[in-house]
Amino acid sequence: MELKNLFKASAVATALLLAGCGGDIKVTPTVIDNSVDNSVTNPTTGGGDSGSTNVCASYENTSGETVQGSYDGTDCTYNTAFVSASNPITTDLTLTDLSNDGVHLFLGSLVMGEGCNNESDSCSIETDGPTLTVDAGADVAFNQTTSFILINRGANIEAEGTYADPITFTSSNAYARLDAVGSGPQYQDWGGIMIDGLGITDQCTDAQRAAATCNAVSEGVTSFYGGNDNTDNSGTLKFVKIHYAGGLPSGAEAGNDLNSLSLFAVGSGTEIDYIDIYQGYDDGIEFFGGAVDIKHIVITDTQDDSLDIDAGWQGRAQYVLIKQGTVVNNSGETVSMGNGGFESDGVKGESSAEAPASSPVLANVTVITTDGISVRDGDPSIAMKLDDMISATWYNTLLVKPVATQTWCINYSGDAAEVIVNGSASIHNSVAACAQLANAGSETVTSGSDSTTVQEWFEANSSEVVGGNADVLAANGFATLTTSTDITISAFDASTLDAFFEATDFIGAISDTDTTSDWYNWANDAFVNAAADE
Repeated sequence: MELKNLFKASAVATALLLAGCGGDIKVTPTVIDNSVDNSVTNPTTGGGDSGSTNVCASYENTSGETVQGSYDGTDCTYNTAFVSASNPITTDLTLTDLSNDGVHLFLGSLVMGEGCNNESDSCSIETDGPTLTVDAGADVAFNQTTSFILINRGANIEAEGTYADPITFTSSNAYARLDAVGSGPQYQDWGGIMIDGLGITDQCTDAQRAAATCNAVSEGVTSFYGGNDNTDNSGTLKFVKIHYAGGLPSGAEAGNDLNSLSLFAVGSGTEIDYIDIYQGYDDGIEFFGGAVDIKHIVITDTQDDSLDIDAGWQGRAQYVLIKQGTVVNNSGETVSMGNGGFESDGVKGESSAEAPASSPVLANVTVITTDGISVRDGDPSIAMKLDDMISATWYNTLLVKPVATQTWCINYSGDAAEVIVNGSASIHNSVAACAQLANAGSETVTSGSDSTTVQEWFEANSSEVVGGNADVLAANGFATLTTSTDITISAFDASTLDAFFEATDFIGAISDTDTTSDWYNWANDAFVNAAADE
């Protein structure tokens, strides 16, 4: 049963009567279960015993009633009466690691906290909202392409797994007993995770921030984000897998699909570490301002851009591994996945001294591209796209493109020419093993009366272009071959930048000398998983 109204009046009255007689008497209230299953669709979960003790997540609603998921002995199912986009949870909720590989299945969206536009509506932004806790090892699945997880401003998510017990957010079709059609999982099976923070985004003006009326509207799903605190804390995502996301929300325009992980003005108090994103339909991770840092990130076979920087993101990143490739879809067709390894945009709205153009610092990055054209929109597989006054700085970055008959490694457009020429966007101690570095006819970059070439820009800070036939990857296909004779430059010690960065002596996301760390194992598992579906 999914809704349980616990009527305790008679038990409470009895307890009071006995208490009046004195003595240490403990009374266990009798629970009258008047449950009603309000779900529209209940997929067969199989293998369960509906008579088992209910271990599903529960919370107390505003009427004082306990609302709980339905347990079949293996899986927990939560219908839209439990939570949905129009029925958010406003109190703490915990999803435990169910025994026997049980799954928390949501038939709608999982929304924590209430959204608020305090400029147009009579509401107040909750700064100490509910927390969604997801225990290590938990599996959380969705059966609708329109469903998503939304952490509203002031709410938190605490999802901290381990390498041995990661947390998985995925499609219900990844589990045979929950796959009603039997087609298996695929990109766009569900929406993804959205976190709305109180950080700084150029989607609001200085005046709005000063008046505490910053209410930027998110993409895909209408929610509100932004504020004036780039140290805001939205919780923890650690050892988390996000697979088969990128669905189109109900009522959204075509093409306005959700990213696997959307970070809307998320602050630096949030921890995002050890993330595995696979087969998303839109971007892997997109930043809309804020200053959250990320570390140990693997993004494989995402349709659009793997890592999208926008709206004034001021964060840092280290150890980012990106692979574009192919997957076999549910129709049996092999399709190419991936546009940009990076889509790097500096300004999305109104930039100012308080909300400057995106200027993140990134170290130890590997981007492995193909010569394919993305099935999503027909765009080429590119390692790095620069636009809109981006001021990012990359260190120890390895770009790989062995073949280039219709693609290239670095693309720039609009006012990115200015930041390439003046060096506001720069790349240091890095290697481009690219069969073609820039698009034919775009090798020369001109801004005003000044100009440079893409290769000159790339090599300006102890970096080198070595060509697509260079031997730069180890046999596992993702680690940097540290004995490569094609790499003649030295790595940069990123720990000299600040305390966030760790000391490294290699270029790229991971060294071939590492075969035992959690980072190596996390990356290797992601690559093996992706290779199994090529």
